[in-house]
Amino acid sequence: MLPKDVSDYLDSHRQDHLDSLCELLRIPSVANEKTDACQRAAQWLARRLEQSGVEAQVMETAGRPNVIGRLHVRDDAPTLLVYGHYDVQPAEPLELWDSPPFEPQIRDGNLYARGADDDKGQLFTHLMALEAWQACGGPPCNLKFFFEGEEEIGSPDLEPFIADHVELLRAHAAVISDSDFFAPGVPSITYALRGLAYMELTLLGPQADIHSGSHGGAVTNPVNGLARMVAGLADRDGRITVPGFYDDVLELTDEERTEWDALPFDEKEYAASLGVETLGGGERGFSTLERRWARPTLDANGIYGGYSGYGSKTIIPSRAAVKISMRLVSDQDPAKVVEGFRQYVREHTPPGLRAELKVFTTARPVLLDRAQPAMEAAQTALEECFGRRAAFIRCGASVPVTELIQRLLGLDAVLLGYGLPTDNLHSPNEHFALDQFYRGAKTNAAFLNNFARNWP
Repeated sequence: MLPKDVSDYLDSHRQDHLDSLCELLRIPSVANEKTDACQRAAQWLARRLEQSGVEAQVMETAGRPNVIGRLHVRDDAPTLLVYGHYDVQPAEPLELWDSPPFEPQIRDGNLYARGADDDKGQLFTHLMALEAWQACGGPPCNLKFFFEGEEEIGSPDLEPFIADHVELLRAHAAVISDSDFFAPGVPSITYALRGLAYMELTLLGPQADIHSGSHGGAVTNPVNGLARMVAGLADRDGRITVPGFYDDVLELTDEERTEWDALPFDEKEYAASLGVETLGGGERGFSTLERRWARPTLDANGIYGGYSGYGSKTIIPSRAAVKISMRLVSDQDPAKVVEGFRQYVREHTPPGLRAELKVFTTARPVLLDRAQPAMEAAQTALEECFGRRAAFIRCGASVPVTELIQRLLGLDAVLLGYGLPTDNLHSPNEHFALDQFYRGAKTNAAFLNNFARNWP
């Protein structure tokens, strides 16, 4: 439960907290840009932790720095690890923003800025809860903070960092606020994430582009060949034809299907929100939520080759390429799925062409323990602060740190997020509802109390 003095503190410091978040949002900490912005954001967070009595340090990696904080309350209290990321997506295209992306503005009860939701705003709700507890006698559990600066570029330095600092990060439970409610008014806890395999397939033909009149009919066209290969990756029922693709897929339980059927989901509204008339993707025989959350997928993210300029140019291209993402579910192994894709490429590359496959990144799917004490602590906190018991949902995307925390630290994190599906993450006009922001801070504060009181 949320003590009254902690709740009152958060209510009376709303403007201060909003002003502080806006200060952080003005730092353009785009991870893939070569500026000092990520370093400045990391230093800002370290100072903020120190102001709340936390021992904090900025720790360098091969890329962007991590911020680590530690607050020891007492020896017999459990320890909670709080994760967030301070890096953000690029703001482009700038012309589609209604206000400058790094100059926060409030409109219609929403805070608009790049990172307002993902993830600076959600991260900051934990700093608000920390500050409130410190002002009211101290938090009821030990706390560790881990703020990353490379999440938006795939966390390339995260695994070695965690592996090298297991003792530094060791805790009894972990919480991550980098997820969404299912819908406005429907508080949610995400308990599963899909994995990822991201690749680029290139087909090579003649050593240079050649005349389609002089050589057409004699030389295999890489664009034509690639189009046939991509088209053959799924059958007429939407099933992926990569060898062994479905071998290890963990099927949904009847309980999960019943829970999902009760969610307020309207397929027509969902389709309209995406600007499409019908939902024709994925495998036949599964609901839309099942296809989004619990079935593996394969998508061509971009395909290119040959001439695409103005007018005509009659050539047989020398090469063609496609970038492909495969979203994986428990218990699929990315390495096994990639090997199956290699087999597909070997079997289907047209004569006269040579294939090259580059694997950019992989991430394992995650299925979290819904029965762990920290989950119940989160459920109770959400019900108290949002007035409704939380729904258990899955997410079709990947949050790499969740799997790494599970595998390297032995913890099933609680994905306790406060975003809304309409917050325009990774898009122009990203925003965070102020009501979600303030209630999220109270939920975090209540969660700390529930976690400490209910720990075995």
